[in-house]
Amino acid sequence: MLLALAVDRTGSGLWAASSVLYLTFVTHLSAQQIGVLLGVAGVAGIAGSPLAGRLAGRFPVRPLLIGCHLLRLVTLALVLMCDGFDALLPVVAVTYLGDRAAKTLEMLFATRTAGARRVAYQALSRSAANAGYGLGAGIAALGLAVGTGGAYRALILGNALSFLVAAVLVWRTNEPREETVEVAGAANGPRPEPQPEPLRSEPHPQPHPQPLPHPHPHPQPLSQSQPHPQPLSQPQRPARRASPWRDRGYLTFVLLDIPMNLDDSVLGVGLPLWLVNRTSAPHALVPVFLVINTVMVVALQISVSARAEGPRRATRAVLLYGGLMFVCCAFLAVATRGGTWVATAVLLAAALVVTLAELMRSVSSWELAVLLAPENARAEYLGVAGMSQSIQKSAGPPLLTGVVMAAGPAGWLVLGALVAGLSAVQRRACVRRLRTLAPPAAQGTARAATAP
Repeated sequence: MLLALAVDRTGSGLWAASSVLYLTFVTHLSAQQIGVLLGVAGVAGIAGSPLAGRLAGRFPVRPLLIGCHLLRLVTLALVLMCDGFDALLPVVAVTYLGDRAAKTLEMLFATRTAGARRVAYQALSRSAANAGYGLGAGIAALGLAVGTGGAYRALILGNALSFLVAAVLVWRTNEPREETVEVAGAANGPRPEPQPEPLRSEPHPQPHPQPLPHPHPHPQPLSQSQPHPQPLSQPQRPARRASPWRDRGYLTFVLLDIPMNLDDSVLGVGLPLWLVNRTSAPHALVPVFLVINTVMVVALQISVSARAEGPRRATRAVLLYGGLMFVCCAFLAVATRGGTWVATAVLLAAALVVTLAELMRSVSSWELAVLLAPENARAEYLGVAGMSQSIQKSAGPPLLTGVVMAAGPAGWLVLGALVAGLSAVQRRACVRRLRTLAPPAAQGTARAATAP
C-alpha cells in the first residue's frame, strides 16, 4: 500500500508541475479560465471525502480505492482528448473528486489495518507520499525543459499511467476481514459492546447468555411490569448510527481544521508569489521551497509523528502548529524590508518553518479526526473530516492572493495571529470533546493512543 501511495503521488507530482503549463500552451486556455477550472475542480473535490466515507461504511475499502484509481485513469485520458474549456471543466472536476476520495480511502485503510499503530503508518505514508511528489516534480522538470506540446502530453499521460500501476498494487494488498465485518455490522446496529462479548464467550457461548434471560421471566411479579422488558428491547431503536452531520462538536472540529491546513497554500502559492512580486530574491529560489519541504518531510515525518501520538500530544501539536504558522507569516512580512540576500535567507527560513508546521498538522489533524469520531461510524466521520483539506485547497489560494498579499506585510501578520488564535480555540474544543466522549467509543481509543 505504501508503494501504491508513492506511485500515485509521483503521478500527482507530474500533474502539479505541468498542469498549468499544459492548460496554457496545449489547450490554450486563458489565465482566467484556468483559475475557474481549478477552482471548480477544488469545489468538486470537497464532495469526494464524505462520499468516500459513506461508501466505506458499507463496502470494503480496497475495491473502492481501486475504483478511484481507475476513475482517474479514465478522466486523465479524457483530458488528453479535450481541447476546450467546456469539455475540460467536468473532466477535471471528476478527476479532483476521485483524487480527494482516494486520499480519504487511504486514510481509512490505514485506520482499519494499522489499528493502534496508525500514527506510525501515517508517518510512513507521509514520507512515501512526499518522496513520490519529489520524484514526480523531478521528472516533470525534465519534460518542462523540453517545452514541447508532446512533452506536456507525455507528463499528463505519465500521471494517468501512475493510477493504473497504483490500482494493481492496491489489488495485491489484503484488507483484514475482521475489520470489514466490524464496519458492516456497525452499519446495521452499531453498538460497540456486542462485538467484544461474542469473542470472549466463544469458548462458552451458551452458558452466559442463558442465565441472563432466565432471571427476568422467572419472577412473576416482574411479568406485571412487562413494560420494563420492552424498554430493554427499545434501546436498539435509539442505537442508530451516529451521523457526523448532526454532531455539532465534530463539525466544529472540522470547521476549525480548515485554517489548520493553510500551510499547504502558503507553501504552494503564498511563498512563490510573494517572492516574485514583493521581494528582490532570485526567482530560481522557488523550486528550492519544494525541495526543502520534500526532504524535511521524508527525513523528519516519523520522528515528528512520535510527538503527536495520543490525545494529549495531538492537542499540544495543534498549538505548536499555530505558533509555527505565526513565525512563518512574520518571516514573510519581514522579507520585504531587506536586500536580495536578506530576502533569500528569510524566505528560506519561512519555507523551513512552514514545513515544520505541516509536519505537526499532518499527524495531529488526522489523529484527532480519529480520536474524536465514534468507532461505530468512524468511516463517515473521517469522510467529513477530510473536507477541511478540500475546502482549504479551494478557498486558501484566493484568500492569500486576494486578501492577505493585497494587504501587504500587515496582511501576513494578521493571518499568522488569526491562525495562532484559532489553534488555541481548536485545542480547547478538542480537549473538551475528548473528556465528554462515551468511554466505549472514543475514550478507549484515546487511551490506546497514549499507551507506550
